[in-house]
Amino acid sequence: QVQLVESGGGLVQAGGSLRLSCAASGSIGSINVMGWYRQAPGKQRDLVARIFSGGITNYADSVKGRFTISRDNAKNTVYLQMNSLKPEDTAVYYCNARKYGLGVLDSWGQGTQVTVSS
Repeated sequence: QVQLVESGGGLVQAGGSLRLSCAASGSIGSINVMGWYRQAPGKQRDLVARIFSGGITNYADSVKGRFTISRDNAKNTVYLQMNSLKPEDTAVYYCNARKYGLGVLDSWGQGTQVTVSS
């Protein structure tokens, strides 16, 4: 079992920046990919960015060039630096850890609210 604790959300004006952190603990060995997802009211949870164990990163088209995902292996922490924020970035952001084995095993954090005012 992997435990994930997010922090760093808040209220920011459009054009501003925030950095989200996700600290992982527990059975963190063999985590294949860690990512950030977001869910706005009435919408599905969508991938924002992810980083694979080898360092490859993927981003949603809507955040490319504005968001950067990174990790600190020594701290077992993944970050999401969000710049040039837009009101449409408003959502609850969730950290995810995924393991591939016989199947897919996902662990989720509790979520952190990001609100961007216009």
